[in-house]
Amino acid sequence: MTDRTSNTRTQDCYVALELSRRTWLVGAILPDSPKVRTMAVPGGDTSALLACLEQMRARAVQACDCDANLCVCFEAGYDGFWIARFLIDQGIDTIVLDATSFLVSRRGRRVKTDRVDVEAMCNTLKAFLLGDKSVCRPVVLPTPEEEDSRRICRERTQLTKERTRHVNRIKALLNLHGIRDFAGLQTGVLKNRLTDLRTGDGRSLGPHIRRELTRQMERLELVNRQIKALEVERGEAVADAEIPQSRKVEMLTRLRGIGEIGASTMVTEVFQRKFQNRKHLASYLGLSPAHYASGDRSRDQGISKAGNKAARVMMVELAWCWLRYQPNSALTQWYRKRFCTDAATSKKVGVIALARKLAIALWRYLEHGLVPEGAVIKTS
Repeated sequence: MTDRTSNTRTQDCYVALELSRRTWLVGAILPDSPKVRTMAVPGGDTSALLACLEQMRARAVQACDCDANLCVCFEAGYDGFWIARFLIDQGIDTIVLDATSFLVSRRGRRVKTDRVDVEAMCNTLKAFLLGDKSVCRPVVLPTPEEEDSRRICRERTQLTKERTRHVNRIKALLNLHGIRDFAGLQTGVLKNRLTDLRTGDGRSLGPHIRRELTRQMERLELVNRQIKALEVERGEAVADAEIPQSRKVEMLTRLRGIGEIGASTMVTEVFQRKFQNRKHLASYLGLSPAHYASGDRSRDQGISKAGNKAARVMMVELAWCWLRYQPNSALTQWYRKRFCTDAATSKKVGVIALARKLAIALWRYLEHGLVPEGAVIKTS
């Protein structure tokens, strides 16, 4: 972004975009007035957007009789980051804001319209650029390569969920007729013996339920083929260094208990970024504690869950794997000493704390080469 000094801030134009599929609402605070001016352009029309921004700039130049600098912001969401990259390529300072970080008044019921939102965003951007960093948080703009590298792991997550839906649907249809023999469902053997199956009352399956089961199994086979193809693609991407910082994926897979899927997910979702300290990392993962203390009342509300959900879920899975495959590590010993009681709830709560500590240990391992204490490195 352009470096701003106290002498040039008054000539800044604070512009906010409220994005939707049909219309983009552009709001701007110009140097001559604190009032927010708004204009609407068709959604997705970048030429109209540039023309609107140029018109805003011309008004600012005419009002302050000097050069004006546009500072544009919008909320991270459905439209992704391509608009920010497009505007930056045009020489326009652009910030992507985290909508969940906005300070919202709790006085009465809040009015919600696009015009109100764009006005509030303009004032928030102005306060942020003038030095009040508490009003919102900017989102780190990923490179196109970093953003694209996330697709493999995220697509696999969606395919896995789709596979689970198909399996549950097939089992529900069979159970509806008193059939609880699901052997060979994943291998395709069950599909070949549908005509031999008998319902709970000894009859053969009807023709329509048999056809529906066949179609469901065909969809399941397709998803399984796509997952296998995706696994091959992910391995090739790591080997050919198509994933940024693929060296970190190889480093993580050297630790026993961390496979290629977990390593790829954590690198593409988390460890491609730079973190200031361990608290910053835990906050990004949503694993930081959320305390409540007011007057004489004080309690722990659990973790914040305000970060990257995909990375948080994977980190918890890696924590369970760490307990199994790294039994002599310092983290496992700490967990067993602290949480291994008769209560099952204590173990589930403790694994969240272990996930936070493990994430910090893996971050230090990748950044500084510090192997977690007592961890076993794979021999092959």
